[in-house]
Amino acid sequence: MHPAPSVIIFTTFSGLGFGLLIWLGLGYPSVTGWSAFAFFAIAYIMAVGGLMASTFHLGRPERAMKAFTQWRSSWLSREGICAVLALIVMALYGAGLVFFSQQWTLLGWTGALFSLLTVFTTSMIYTQLKSIPRWNQTILTPANFISLSLAGGALLAGQVTAASFLLLIAGLIQMATWLVGDTRFEQAGTDMASATQLGNIGQVRAFEPPHTGTNYLLREFVHVVGRKHAQKLRVISIILMAALPVILLLMPFSHFLALIAVVAHIAGVLVARWLFFAQAEHVVGLYYGQR
Repeated sequence: MHPAPSVIIFTTFSGLGFGLLIWLGLGYPSVTGWSAFAFFAIAYIMAVGGLMASTFHLGRPERAMKAFTQWRSSWLSREGICAVLALIVMALYGAGLVFFSQQWTLLGWTGALFSLLTVFTTSMIYTQLKSIPRWNQTILTPANFISLSLAGGALLAGQVTAASFLLLIAGLIQMATWLVGDTRFEQAGTDMASATQLGNIGQVRAFEPPHTGTNYLLREFVHVVGRKHAQKLRVISIILMAALPVILLLMPFSHFLALIAVVAHIAGVLVARWLFFAQAEHVVGLYYGQR
C-alpha cells in the first residue's frame, strides 16, 4: 500500500502517546504538580496529535465524527470511542496529580485500560482486513502495536529497567512480524485467477494492463518495495528502535543519552511503520499483474 505520511505519523505517535498514558495511569513515574503536567502534556501532544494526523488521510475529513456511530461493526469507530474515553479519564486523573497532588488509583487504572484498548483497536483496524494477508488474522499485528506502545511509553516515562526489557521484546516481535508476513500472501492462495474470477475457464495470465495509465487503486494499494531496499530498512529500524536505545539505557544515566534513546526509538518506529504500509501487498494488485 501507499505509505501515506498521515497514517505513519498517526500509528507512530498515537501509540507512543497512549503508551505513556498507560504508564502514567499505573502510577509510573510517581509525579505530581508541574512534573506531572509535563509528562501529561507530552502524552497528550503525541496521542491527540497522532489522532488528528489520521484525519488527513480521509477523503472527507469533515465526516470523521460519523465514525463514532458505527461501533457495532467498525474497529475504527471502537478506536475513536476508546480514545475519547481514555483522554477524558486520564485528564481527570492528571488533574488530581497536577492540581491536588492526589493519585486517584482506580481512575488511573481505568484510564490505563482504555489507553491500552485504544492501541488494541487501532491494531484491529488493520488485522481484520482480509484484502491484505500480511496483516490479516495474525496475532502478530496487535502484538506489534501493543509491544511498541508499551516499550515506547516506558521509555518516555523513564522506566529504564522495564523499557530495556520491553524494547527487546518489541524488537523480537517486530522481526517475527516481518518474517511471518513475508509468507502470508503466498499462503493466502489468492492469485490472478481468483482476482479476475476467470479461473473456471482455464489458466489466467495478463495479456496487457487493464489501464493505459494509473488510477486511484494503483496509487493507493499497489506499492512495490525492492527486497534489498526493504532488508536495509529493516536493519536500520531494529537498530534505531530497539538495539541502540537498550545500549544507551544500560550506560550510566544521563538526560542527554536518554533523549538520544527516545529520538532513536521514534526514528526506528517511523521506519518500521513506513515498511508496515509499503510492504502490505493488497490483493487488488493481482488484477493489475503487480503481484
